[in-house]
Amino acid sequence: MRLVFAGTPEVAVPALDALLASDRHEVVAVVTRPDATAGRGRKLLASPVAQRAQEAGIEVLKPARPRDEDFLARLREIAPDCCPVVAYGALLPKAALDVPAHGWVNLHFSLLPAWRGAAPVQHAVMAGDEVTGAATFLIEQGLDSGPVYGVVTEDIRPTDTSGDLLTRLAHSGARLLTATMDGIEDGTLVAHPQPAEGISLAPKITVEDARVDWKAPALRVDRLVRGCTPAPGAWTLFQGERFKLGPVVPHPERRELAPGELEVAKNAVYAGTGSYAVRLGDVQPQGKKRMAAADWARGARIASGERLGE
Repeated sequence: MRLVFAGTPEVAVPALDALLASDRHEVVAVVTRPDATAGRGRKLLASPVAQRAQEAGIEVLKPARPRDEDFLARLREIAPDCCPVVAYGALLPKAALDVPAHGWVNLHFSLLPAWRGAAPVQHAVMAGDEVTGAATFLIEQGLDSGPVYGVVTEDIRPTDTSGDLLTRLAHSGARLLTATMDGIEDGTLVAHPQPAEGISLAPKITVEDARVDWKAPALRVDRLVRGCTPAPGAWTLFQGERFKLGPVVPHPERRELAPGELEVAKNAVYAGTGSYAVRLGDVQPQGKKRMAAADWARGARIASGERLGE
């Protein structure tokens, strides 16, 4: 089939690579978000998908809005059979959805209908789910509500961050998306409606959502931090300034610390929660580089009894 691939971030690149490597399909163009500023120099940079497409010599379309008539006219000229999508980042109008004969097929990183929305992996980790996965479905006007072609499952490991899990899902999902394109071309794959039960929503995680509540139980603190790693990044206050946190390690045997209270040991720093203590991993004080918590405590002369969250 002639394909137009839509995607933007790094997590979409494995799927693009898998389709480029397929001997059954031809990726004739990609659709991605416009160039955006990044880094300290605030330079305009093309998206990871755009960069990969340029390396492969493929036409790159960067509409400001997918409803723009110039984009829709070019899409009609290309006349793709199907448009696979991975984390494109913009809502597609009906005028675009109607162009390919086989529609737009999205690779979504959850087991639909669970975790519909922008941040399914983060929410799965934060909720303490033990299993998640990826699904391919036909895009319709509702939010991730279209009929499903296929799924793959993935265990969530006790120490997984959302970044760890998303990396694995990007690769297993790439294989699923390619197999879905094969099945659509063969006519052997039929999309089935999603169940009406089990729907949960996964809106974008904001910076405020990523703030640690030290009165929460240790397991909830652990899941929040892992779910917000690497983005948007978990944080708390320390001495009135923002203090970023990497993944922590729960220590059920340490129950003597009050919420947010620090205990500084020779090679570790513990913080109290609403249940028992957690050992801090990497930390990043405001204006400083990321470092191990023990190195921070040693260099900043942090004493036991000081508190996070204040």
